[in-house]
Amino acid sequence: MKLYVVPTPVGNLEDMTFRAVRVLKEVDLILAEDTRTSSVLMQHYDIHTPMQSHHKWNEHQTCESMAEKIASGTTVALVSDAGTPCISDPGFMLVRECVRRGVEVECLPGATAFVPALVQSGLPNEKFCFEGFLPQKKGRETRLKELAEEPRTMIIYESPYRLVKTLEQLAQFFGPDRPAAVAREVSKRFAETQHGTLQELVAHFTEVEPKGEIVLLVGGKPEPPKAEKRNKYKDVEESDE
Repeated sequence: MKLYVVPTPVGNLEDMTFRAVRVLKEVDLILAEDTRTSSVLMQHYDIHTPMQSHHKWNEHQTCESMAEKIASGTTVALVSDAGTPCISDPGFMLVRECVRRGVEVECLPGATAFVPALVQSGLPNEKFCFEGFLPQKKGRETRLKELAEEPRTMIIYESPYRLVKTLEQLAQFFGPDRPAAVAREVSKRFAETQHGTLQELVAHFTEVEPKGEIVLLVGGKPEPPKAEKRNKYKDVEESDE
């Protein structure tokens, strides 16, 4: 009894690992976000394991029964349409329920869009903040104000249809000169990364319509100059006197 969380390619089918293919062939059942999408991958690697839908619309109703099925001896692999399940994709509820029941969960290492996007952005990556998708309406402005103070590089997933609006809002709250990068179609044929300030990226994507899957990366709030820090402490000391 075991649940395997299996990353699948975000673009190029060759990004699949040997181990992931083997696991998908050996398990009793594959839970797929969309069986039609996953069937392309399965056919490519000659995988004939039965598949069942597991997506954000049904996982509330099915995670308990599926965890019970795994606990009873069924070995299951969980995949999403692309990338690692649970990372801005369905799967967390099933993983949580399995952990609660003492069912072993193993996540294989593999493809995810934000890591290559971060590395090739040229922005600091020793520490970073993964935001996933920002709130669309309620709480969006509050979150943007909070992130304006974030010192780490921020990673945001965005739709190409909302990209320009989001860049404009980021420029408003973070300042137009904040460094950023937009990675498009990571690992796919037309993959590209556009670098610049938020203002420059707004101008670019206003002129060039963005297409495909988008990973937006924004530099963190810069630290104040050291001299500014010293003056701040000096002012405090003088006020104490």
